Amino acid sequence: MAGTATEWTPEMMRELGTRHATLETEGDLDGTMATLIEVPVYEFWPMGKRMVGQDRVRRYYEHLIKDFMPRQIAFTMIEETLSAGALSQEYSIEMKGLEGSEFYRVLGVLYAAPDSPGLLGGERIWGSEDFLHQMIGPIWHELESIEE
Repeated sequence: MAGTATEWTPEMMRELGTRHATLETEGDLDGTMATLIEVPVYEFWPMGKRMVGQDRVRRYYEHLIKDFMPRQIAFTMIEETLSAGALSQEYSIEMKGLEGSEFYRVLGVLYAAPDSPGLLGGERIWGSEDFLHQMIGPIWHELESIEE
């Protein structure tokens, strides 16, 4: 996706976000990682934690694809919001729990890297601590506090 930051459009952001989500859903780890800048930042809210860098993000996706996603029973997109800089998607997710189905609401915001058109800078994710702990898995204890 060539172009300068001034040429970046909402349609390009939708294509990038959709490609990233499709690769993730298909379990294509290398393809998913190829949509990100060299030092991606993933923030988790409301707990105010983050992970930074390819190594942590790759290990996060390895867990997400191998362990977390197979536990998903179903998901429904509630709402999507688009701009030239971000694609926000709110989901209702049904997961396999120890005592049956568990339901969660989560909001993910994929954001474009301002200095690298065609790549994502990372993601900001809002969800319950229980849901985020399951999703983040072994990287949980490596998260850094976000100092605002």
